[in-house]
Parts: sequence; C-alpha cells; structure tokens
Amino acid sequence: MLGAFDGGRLVGSARWHVMRQWWLGRSMPMAGVAGVKVAPEERGRGVGTAMMARMLGDIAERGYPVSALYPATAPLYRTFGWEIAGGKYEAVVPARSVAALVEPDGAARAEQGRSEPDRAGKVRRATPADGEAIVAVKGLVHARLRHCGPNTRQPWELRDWLDDPEHFAYLADDGFLSYRWARGNDELSVREFVATSAATARALWHILASHATIAGTVRACLPPGDPVHRLTREPDVTLRRTGAWMLRVVDVSAAISARGFPAGVSVSVRLDLADPALPANTGRWRLEVAGGRGSLQRADDDSAADPIRLGARGFAALFAGAGTSELRLAGLASGGEPGTDDALDGAFSGQAFLIDEW
Repeated sequence: MLGAFDGGRLVGSARWHVMRQWWLGRSMPMAGVAGVKVAPEERGRGVGTAMMARMLGDIAERGYPVSALYPATAPLYRTFGWEIAGGKYEAVVPARSVAALVEPDGAARAEQGRSEPDRAGKVRRATPADGEAIVAVKGLVHARLRHCGPNTRQPWELRDWLDDPEHFAYLADDGFLSYRWARGNDELSVREFVATSAATARALWHILASHATIAGTVRACLPPGDPVHRLTREPDVTLRRTGAWMLRVVDVSAAISARGFPAGVSVSVRLDLADPALPANTGRWRLEVAGGRGSLQRADDDSAADPIRLGARGFAALFAGAGTSELRLAGLASGGEPGTDDALDGAFSGQAFLIDEW
C-alpha cells in the first residue's frame, strides 16, 4: 500500500497485489496494481504521476519481472511503460443449452467412456481450507493449456469468498468452477471455469446445468479459446471482450527467462530497448529462443545487424503477443533485419487474457 500526503493529509493512494502470471505455460511473479486514486480536489497537481513513479520503482526493487493492471484511464500508465496487452472475455449462454451438451466425437467418445466416470467423481465442493489446492489446480490448468496472461493469487486471499454462503465453488484434480446467482435467480455469474480434460469440463458444466430450471442465462468469464461453443447443440453462445488490461515488463531479462515459448521456434534477434523510467532495461540486447526457453543478454558488440527498436510500451505489447506489423503501425517498433518480424511473431505467439479482477 502506498499513500501520497500533503503535510499530514492523505491525498492519494495505490496498492499492488502479490501474484503470479502465466505465459505460455510458465509462471513468474507479478505485481497486480490496483486502487490508484487521487482526491478530486487534488487532481492536476502531479500526485498520480508521483505515486506511479514511486510504485514502479518499488516494484522493480522488489524483483518483480512484470506488472499488470486494469486501467480506468490509460495515459498515466502509458507514461510509465504499461501498454494494452489483452482482454477479459465473457461468454453468455442460455442455461438450457448447457443442460444437454453435444456428445464427444469418434475415438474421443470411446476414450471418455473409459475415463469420464472416474474424472467426474473427483469433482467436489471447495471449502475455505482449499486455498492452496485451488491455486495449485489453476496453475496446473494454465501450464497444461499453455495460457498467456492469467494470474493466480495467494492461497490466503481466497478464504473470504470461499466462506461466503452466496458463493459456490467446485474443485477437481484438473479443474475449478466458481459462481454465484445474479439478477435475482435469473442468471448464474461464473467467476472462473477452468479445466484440462473434456471429462472434467463436462462435469463442471453439468453442475451449472442443474440450475437450468430456474436460471435463464449463464454468464461466464472464460479463456477466449474455451470450447463451450463446440459443446452446445445450437450456435447460441455469445463471446465478447468486456475490458482491456495493461502489462509492464519491469525486468526485461528476468521476464524473458521466466516466460514460456513455442518449443519448435528458434530465434536469434537483436533488440534496442529504450526505457527512461527503468534505465536498467535500456540498451542493446540479443534475444535467443530455443527449446521452449528464452534469454535476453547484453549485446554491446559492433555488429552490423540492424536491431529492432522498441520502447517499454512496445516491448510489453510484443511480450504479450502483439504482432510486429501492428506495433510498427502504432509507432511502437522500428528497424530490424529481413525476417525479424516473422521470427518475433513466431516466438511471442499466444492470445493474452486475464480472468481475475483484483
């Protein structure tokens, strides 16, 4: 928690949460910035700018490779190197549609026939004591599905809402479901729904379907690649992006080392980074990617190769999977040798998303 004072009077505050963020199946520490606010009568005096400068410095000193936030306004955060990285997605499904899902196809049907009873039997109601188990299962899902962007919290943070009698949560060996009633009893609001096996996904949808005689709609926060539209008998699933979030790469070398990359991609590219807010990131670097891992090392040689030039915002967007052609059109990237763009697009592939709002 950070406060800004004029004499003894509090005029602004901000905070960050201790989290982990998943990038193509590997996780790293993340500072989740939230609650940045300034008293209305004090706005325009630079209070917000001063707080963000101090906060970014503190986050860097504490060793976080990345930071993310949901912006109420973007200019302040862009000043300090945060950039739009991805979205939060919501699927709206008529409750009747999840009451009878399409059966699996061909060989998959035979395989699920052998495994589904055992898997489905492992779904149980989660309790306030399950914080560590939930965090572990969510991490397992994000790793196996090679997700880009989602975060996991600290186990102790889950206790209060798991103890809320209005909140329903179910846990499996490879999945987690969290929901509550909304709009009276007309809608189910699903906060989280993740699973790695078809059997567990169907078991969790079956729990939601048990309310179909009362609820008219299921409104679920899902990964953008969730296959729910392939499970319903009719094409009546609506998926929409409900908001954007921003990413800041705080330690460029540590973030690249911790990030996952496509196993079949091999890249060697020179980068020229400019980061006035965090000068330790500024300079020439060589990005190497091979075997699903990456490294970013200083490149102070006099190579004739033309590096691709990025600022803090451009590097954050690249890290989150933005295409290099998009970055060039936005004025966030320039330079580079022939083939550089294709190499970077292949290395940083993946659609970034968040599920949790903090």
